[in-house]
Amino acid sequence: MTRKGARTFRVRSFQREVLGYYRRNCRDLPWRKTRDPYCIVVSEIMLQQTQVPRVIAKYDGFIRKFPTTESLARAPLRSILAAWQGLGYNRRALFLQKFARQVLERFKGTIPDQRRLLSTVPGIGDATAGSICAFAFGQPVVFIETNIRSVFIHHFFKDKEGVSDRELLPLVEEALYRKDPRTWYSALMDYGVHLKATRANPSRKSSHYVRQSRFQGSDRQIRGRILALLVKRPLAPAALFDAVAADRRRIQKLINVLLEEGFLTRRNGLLGIAR
Repeated sequence: MTRKGARTFRVRSFQREVLGYYRRNCRDLPWRKTRDPYCIVVSEIMLQQTQVPRVIAKYDGFIRKFPTTESLARAPLRSILAAWQGLGYNRRALFLQKFARQVLERFKGTIPDQRRLLSTVPGIGDATAGSICAFAFGQPVVFIETNIRSVFIHHFFKDKEGVSDRELLPLVEEALYRKDPRTWYSALMDYGVHLKATRANPSRKSSHYVRQSRFQGSDRQIRGRILALLVKRPLAPAALFDAVAADRRRIQKLINVLLEEGFLTRRNGLLGIAR
């Protein structure tokens, strides 16, 4: 067998293994039942740094409350943050609304099907833009996320540490099942979840691997408390300090950041969610 023939055999064997696993074990996820670009964008933003079960619990309700790009763009931020509670990383909710507003303003309400344009919108990095193109538009694009990274490291770099995405990308492109990119990437992700559940996480061999910082007592937790309280009603700073129950200087610093980011406003001596 020639070198080219051996490589082709390896790729096809890999595809058969991944797709075979998917046919037997594919996850029933609500966002896989639609090709609506808006719904897929919502799911992709929700899934950033958040486990699938938590997203499943929130996704349908969020879509019912904000069923279109326009409804999300015009909704009060307070209402969006209330629907987002429980997902964490509230900055994503703000980015999602900014995305919706830019789609209305820049693209006349139609989510673009070009990766380059998607990447210019707040909160949409290159990998997220690639996943949107694959899942919403069926495009044979190349991208990497944590589960895809795990699959390729497990199969092609078992004995190597510090594997970079630059090393993985040519393999991701070579193995891409171009007849059905949407199914292929779903299969890779499900297989990656399976690998991480049944052995040491292969992604730890990646040079990009970063262990998530502890949530308890973190700035993320305090930010979440502040927003959860102010979603209910505006509060005077003193009342907010008492309710959050953390170091006041730390709370004030985070309040200042939230004001700068556009989450909060200060009116008549009260702090509240921006409109």
